[in-house]
Amino acid sequence: MIVPRNALLCIALAAARFASGQQDHKTWSNYGGGADSSHFVALSQIDKSNVSQLRIAWSYPVSDGHAYLFNPIIVDNVVYVLARNSSLVALNAETGKEIWIHENLSGISTRGIAYWESKNRKDRRLIFTMNSYLEEIDARTGKSILTFGKRGLVNLREGLGRDPKNMIRIQTDTPGRVFENLILLGSTTGEAYLSPPGDLRAYNIITGKLVWSFHTIPHPGEFGYDTWPKDAWRYSGGTNTWGEISVDEKRGIAYFPTGSPTYDYYGADRIGSNLFANCLLALDARTGKRLWHFQMVHHDLWDYDATAAPQLITVMHEGKLVDAVAESSKQGFLYVFDRVTGKPLWPIEERPVPRSLMPGEQASPTQPFPTAPPPFARQKITTDDVNPYILSPEERTAWKARIAAMRNEGLFTPPGLAETIALPGARGGSNWGTGAANPALGLVYLTTQDWPTIYKLSLEDPLGKPASAGNSGASVYSARCAVCHGASGLRSGAGPPPLAGVGKRMTLDSFRGVVRSGKSEMPAFPGLEEASVKGIFDYLSGLESASPTEAGPTTGGPVVASGGAPSGRDIPAGNGKQYTPLGGPPYPVGVRAPHDRYYTNWGLYPDQPYVIGPPWSQVVAYDLNSGAIKWKVPLGQDAEATAEGAAGTGAFMAEHHGMIITATGLIFIAASDGKLRALDEETGQVLWTTTLPAGSEGIPAMYEAGGRQYLIVPASSEVNPGGGHSRPGESTHSLRPALPRGYVVFALPIK
Repeated sequence: MIVPRNALLCIALAAARFASGQQDHKTWSNYGGGADSSHFVALSQIDKSNVSQLRIAWSYPVSDGHAYLFNPIIVDNVVYVLARNSSLVALNAETGKEIWIHENLSGISTRGIAYWESKNRKDRRLIFTMNSYLEEIDARTGKSILTFGKRGLVNLREGLGRDPKNMIRIQTDTPGRVFENLILLGSTTGEAYLSPPGDLRAYNIITGKLVWSFHTIPHPGEFGYDTWPKDAWRYSGGTNTWGEISVDEKRGIAYFPTGSPTYDYYGADRIGSNLFANCLLALDARTGKRLWHFQMVHHDLWDYDATAAPQLITVMHEGKLVDAVAESSKQGFLYVFDRVTGKPLWPIEERPVPRSLMPGEQASPTQPFPTAPPPFARQKITTDDVNPYILSPEERTAWKARIAAMRNEGLFTPPGLAETIALPGARGGSNWGTGAANPALGLVYLTTQDWPTIYKLSLEDPLGKPASAGNSGASVYSARCAVCHGASGLRSGAGPPPLAGVGKRMTLDSFRGVVRSGKSEMPAFPGLEEASVKGIFDYLSGLESASPTEAGPTTGGPVVASGGAPSGRDIPAGNGKQYTPLGGPPYPVGVRAPHDRYYTNWGLYPDQPYVIGPPWSQVVAYDLNSGAIKWKVPLGQDAEATAEGAAGTGAFMAEHHGMIITATGLIFIAASDGKLRALDEETGQVLWTTTLPAGSEGIPAMYEAGGRQYLIVPASSEVNPGGGHSRPGESTHSLRPALPRGYVVFALPIK
């Protein structure tokens, strides 16, 4: 009998996975499915023959109008979710019935939590960050564990070599990664000048004691110190892992993707290549010792953070089985390395790139370009790429003229005082939650979004504008908030959530906490006066929301605790100093620093994101045994462009949409158009589609309970079937009115 070559490859790779001792992929007890972040599930009940029979098994409403991007985790027969009023809720995995609620965790990380259990399973803990503290809850009772840290808290602002009182927020919204008795953490430092450093840290899960710390901005005598100015470790910030961490549990290697240094778009105070910014960094998970690194962007000036989870795969390369790690990037590249040595599987070339024209700036003369695999996103834009749909003839002509006048020399064109354009931009390419893999077969899957960014540097902090006359809530909102959240609190197009009617969804205290400390990608405004905060809240609360809030459960459920550990809601007030949100404090005494600080507004134009023509988002499949793209398919379809004859557009706002890969050859992915899809892993063909009650962001989860396989999908975001071009008030909140937005759980019918 002759066995086909691809069958032999599958057998060899599967054998390699079992020999490697990696996770079995049959549970979803941690963020992203487990330590390798693959989103892969080795359950067999749902397959290509019956996927069309999936039905709603149960649902759980969030009922407060918030968009929850939370990845549920499942342990035994319990599902843990983040729901109404930022409460952690334990649910019966088969029925959705509430087991316990720990309510009012305002400031908790929004994308997920970590889970740990002792070897005898008598000690089970949920681990999370809240208001820059690390804390834990007993997974069985829902109550805070007060023996952890100091009365249940570990202050993450401490131990960074800066004054903790000046750090408004340091936690990341992506949960850390559990390894043995350690919780490995990155951080979200903010994007201002003189932000905190992005040190990588590991804490003991039982005691809260700091076990190790790795300086991503090297101190004197440390490797990489010479890639920065000599005093940079005293004032530079960022170079942080705010995205996703993966761990090779057998080898004890943790893989951290790191972000850009601050300030993101002007680096005259950080001349040099800036290790360990924009790196894939492999550390000994037990000690924090550097094993190897690769820098994907030198001296970043584009906010090209590495955020997506490193994918741990086994491939057949040059006739040998190789355990590899693949890291996708915002700039549209997929970098593939030997997991142990860090050697690229295919050559990566340093190529010349455009120079900076900014005073005091020294852009890197070269940047790394992988020779394989090919890029997964478009990396250039010309006037011929202006959108042929949706735009009016006048808009199209104006955009062609505007792009023709920009500095546009391809990938890595530095920002300047005149407009420059980048594709992919800072919000394009691959982002957190968007990678997955079939690890044993060497297949990697990505969602990608083509979204250009337009940069123009100036001396004006776009978030530090003074309010107009009267200092009313409306004027302060217009000066500080409207650039991102839209006029009158109604987002038009892609961007952060609308705020109109916010008083129906959160209290003034919760609103104040977000404004003071920031949330997710929103910067903090610690210096904003109390009267201004209340004025903005009252102004937004009086506006009509485009999305009515559903009524929640009437009982409130079995509440066992509220607010987390004592004092866990403390938020520093910025030491009383009125720094602008991006400007930051003065440089330390004795530091020779540039006289001027330049800024840009991130280059986002939410009123007109459709500058470039389709496809706007895609799902991309790589076969890394050959280094080739296996297939690409659009993710969704834009209704407005379709009405004009467009096909294969993909949906806009596909920035944070995770997927699940199954051993039966299925890919499940939901998007902000309110649809959940099942794709054929071999071809990308859509095999099944259903309508959710709302848009979906974040990562779904899959599990087995009571002999039945379930798929749980977060569906509480705004819906925009027409994509990002809709006008304020046109957003469709609920596509399935009979079902409130929240978590929707699917399963095959019971026979």
